[in-house]
Amino acid sequence: MDWKELAVTASTVAVEAVAELFYTAGCSGVAIEDPNLLRDYIEAGNWDCHDFVLPEVSDLSMVVGYFPDDEFLSMRLTQLEKGLRELLDYFPDIFLRLKQEAVKDEDWATAWKAFFKPQKIGQRIVIKPTWEDYARSPRELVIELDPGMAFGTGSHATTALCIKALERVVQPGKLVYDLGTGSGVLAIAAALLGAEVKAVDIDPLAVRVARENVAVNELMEKVEVYQGNLADVLSSSADLVVANIIADVVIVLAADLERILKPGGVCLASGIITERQGDVEAEFRARGLEIERVDEQEGWVVIQARRDA
Repeated sequence: MDWKELAVTASTVAVEAVAELFYTAGCSGVAIEDPNLLRDYIEAGNWDCHDFVLPEVSDLSMVVGYFPDDEFLSMRLTQLEKGLRELLDYFPDIFLRLKQEAVKDEDWATAWKAFFKPQKIGQRIVIKPTWEDYARSPRELVIELDPGMAFGTGSHATTALCIKALERVVQPGKLVYDLGTGSGVLAIAAALLGAEVKAVDIDPLAVRVARENVAVNELMEKVEVYQGNLADVLSSSADLVVANIIADVVIVLAADLERILKPGGVCLASGIITERQGDVEAEFRARGLEIERVDEQEGWVVIQARRDA
């Protein structure tokens, strides 16, 4: 299959929001080229060997996304452009420039792997690419991950926020729903922490990648991955619901929490920029959920809310 490469040059403060827009529009893979992050990573000693000149410091970064060049491409591009215009309402001073280019599948499908390294998130969880070596400590829980073209490597602030929250709230033996599972990283993290997990995604590609990652981590008996909408695949109630999506979708999903979240159960909602935090919290309160905690990282939040018992 051929792909359309879209590159948005943006002020660094907006790159995470731009990346989220790519995924919302149906993007099958995103790379963030931030020269400052690369420089910081090398200067911190996390990359011992490199044979290129350090990049210049800049307040601009590039978000590169890939879309299948199929009959849905025009609709996805329209959605992305609409989202970028709306983003300017929240960040009126940022710089945005969009360009597109046709590419072949083999040109990008594996190049990003050079930048995906093992990383520890929270107290115990380590996300390790399947092709990398890692010497784990006795307390660490290691996730073997190949995200392929599905969202979720742990490098995104929302994924990291969710993993840290899962470490706090997951109880062994309890049922967890992971909505919009992407690569399956959050479902796997919850399972390693002792939960039984049902993961859902509407994207068949994400479902395939998530199932492969569950198998690599030998968690097939603890994690089930389904394709489809919530009403189609979830008929019981969970002790914990985690939804790392975007604010607008989380607000829509709030109506389903009475059905899919047990009384007294906890919802972890992320993929939410700080400017939309109040909108999500207001909807949760209207649905009888109490806001217990909010954590923020790089302009994104995870909201921990409990359903009234």
